[in-house]
Amino acid sequence: MQRIIVPIDFSEESIKGLELGIIYANKFNADLQMVFVQKKKTGRFHIELRKQYDAAMEEFEDLLRKYKDKLHKDCDFSYIIKSGRVHEEVARQAEAFDDSIIICSTNGESGFSDFIIGSNAYKIVQTADRPVITVTTEKYIGEVKRIVLPIDISKETREKVSKTAKIAKAFNSEVHIVKVTSSTSEGIHNKLELYASQVKKFLTEQGIKFQSTLLVGDNITDITIEYATAIDADLIAIMTEQTFSLSNFLLGSYAYQMLNTSPIPVLSITPKGLYRVESVRTTGG
Repeated sequence: MQRIIVPIDFSEESIKGLELGIIYANKFNADLQMVFVQKKKTGRFHIELRKQYDAAMEEFEDLLRKYKDKLHKDCDFSYIIKSGRVHEEVARQAEAFDDSIIICSTNGESGFSDFIIGSNAYKIVQTADRPVITVTTEKYIGEVKRIVLPIDISKETREKVSKTAKIAKAFNSEVHIVKVTSSTSEGIHNKLELYASQVKKFLTEQGIKFQSTLLVGDNITDITIEYATAIDADLIAIMTEQTFSLSNFLLGSYAYQMLNTSPIPVLSITPKGLYRVESVRTTGG
């Protein structure tokens, strides 16, 4: 993780993303860049845009002064003001770097009303091919001691393991492998155990401590959050979509529910195959 991208709308809520981003930057010795996006306007709105641009620069300079000393001296701390659709520009900025991650608040609104973090957070997760960490409350601006890693029976579910492991190693976290299903089928449970055993082997090789448990319930989101809350977890790692599989996660509804209901920060990772398909569909007309 070499670069952390933090979308900002200058509200107190959006600053949570910055504060969490600083913690991650220090752990990974990564550069941190704040991003503000203006909507494209022409004609009589040009003067208003210029005023907003200047005001945003002043806000950013204040943030640099306030938070610069909280970053390790080797970490570059910068900002950029862009124009366009918020989620697209934030994703594009992250994708300009080989090893980047986006960290943002799912709540926020300020006088810079063209941005509004909350209304764009889910779109950022959907659009970006980079990992995205979303945070909702001040409580989780700190160390990551316990990470919940839900595992289902789709082949994509294990793609998040390596990214989760990197964070776990940086923070010396304990990973909780959670086998989740709404099925009582012994065959499903056996397949979950097989996948979990592969994850356990990988974490053992990485020197990461872990626990494993099976959760069965009608609502996968609810049982995952209930477990994470019970163990006082600091992060839940999910895939944004689980399509073309026999997954229990219903075509993105799990990710959507998780992002909208979890009080615990969520690490969202897009399956590589899905992103490639969506990218071709979008760019190929």
